[in-house]
Amino acid sequence: MTNKFKKTAMNAAKKAGLLLKKNIDKVHHIEFKGVIDIVTEMDKKAEDLIIKIIKHEFPEHGILTEENREQKTDSEYRWIIDPLDGTTNYSHGFPIFCVSIALEKRGAVVMGVVYNPMLNELFTAGIGQGAHLNNKKIKVSGIGELSKSLLATGFPYDVRTSPQNNIAHFANFAVRAQAIRRAGSAALDMCYVACGRFDGFWELKLKPWDTAAATLIIKEAGGTVTDFAGKPFSLYTGETLASNGLIHNEMIKVLKGKEK
Repeated sequence: MTNKFKKTAMNAAKKAGLLLKKNIDKVHHIEFKGVIDIVTEMDKKAEDLIIKIIKHEFPEHGILTEENREQKTDSEYRWIIDPLDGTTNYSHGFPIFCVSIALEKRGAVVMGVVYNPMLNELFTAGIGQGAHLNNKKIKVSGIGELSKSLLATGFPYDVRTSPQNNIAHFANFAVRAQAIRRAGSAALDMCYVACGRFDGFWELKLKPWDTAAATLIIKEAGGTVTDFAGKPFSLYTGETLASNGLIHNEMIKVLKGKEK
């Protein structure tokens, strides 16, 4: 992975993150994409800033973003961007959110950057290069039992209307894990798995921009990412199961309803 790609992603993530941090306590205009699915003007401003930086360096590259969706090109490279993962948190002034930027080459994610501006934590990974937090190498936890594990999850935006809403899974894990946290930023949760703060994470109906960067960061930190059945992970299937690898099979059993 060339240094220019990584430097561009880090620069864009930091600048967007600092823009978000500077404006978190201000009154925001909020639009509702669904009953509880929102977008603020800061999502759009951060996204515009990231796209401008990337397009300045790589005008020929494709881009997939949460708010503007896809800009297709003939390039073998595509950037996948979530300018503000944790919009609901942000709109309430709850300081847990991040910026996520990934780079695909021929459909495979080769670089990921996730920036938490409130703690100034920059998670990075390049394929075959390991995962780092503020330039220090990170690895997943060594917890080998689900009963001793701290897990993270979230709920889809259609939780009020869809039977596939994660509530049953949450209840099943709640009585089998040490504890569960629901912080509201999937990309950040997954990075916390990568650095050993969480031991496992699962969630339904996530989008490519939620998971692209963090998935690579977990894998490069020695973790495992699959769907709920343990099959190879795809950005487009909507099932994300990530762990330190040691508790992965136990988590699959709980998700299948076949736990002991």
